[in-house]
Amino acid sequence: MAATLYRCTSPTNWLCPCGRVARELRRHGIDADEVRVPQRRRHRNEVVALSGQDRVPLVVIDGEPVCDSRRILEHLDWRAGGGR
Repeated sequence: MAATLYRCTSPTNWLCPCGRVARELRRHGIDADEVRVPQRRRHRNEVVALSGQDRVPLVVIDGEPVCDSRRILEHLDWRAGGGR
């Protein structure tokens, strides 16, 4: 499974929603590439191109973008339950 996590520049996985998503990806056994995006939203062209919005976290799993940390966590649980 190919996955990419677009996340903020926070150096830790404990201070923000991006870190929570990173932890949950690991817990689900998904090895995701991480892309740290600029803090200024106007410089997040790749995120906008993938999802139509400029917020992180954004996860792209097998070509499917999922944004918003709560939706991402729900999506991971859904995939783990066999809802592919």
